Amino acid sequence: MTTRILSLVGLFASLPHVAQAQVSDLFCDDTTRIQQQLRTVIGAEQRGQGLRDPEAMIEIWIVPSSGDWTMVQSYANGRSCIIAIGEHWQALLPEPA
Repeated sequence: MTTRILSLVGLFASLPHVAQAQVSDLFCDDTTRIQQQLRTVIGAEQRGQGLRDPEAMIEIWIVPSSGDWTMVQSYANGRSCIIAIGEHWQALLPEPA
């Protein structure tokens, strides 16, 4: 996972329009650009999403081969921020009724 974190840091640090939040180490950029980089650079697939509020959607991106995951918050204005990353993702199936 350390390699993945360093890859993401290097990737987003090299983008010309990346903005960092002042209170944490969030990586923000154009939504389309972040989605493309997640797919092509680390091989992630979007596996879930949910509305946080009328202006923001939370997305979960998973790398199937490794179980690494990335949480992205996408805004209605076309910007997105990576808000969390981790490893060992497990999809939980609902219990039978």
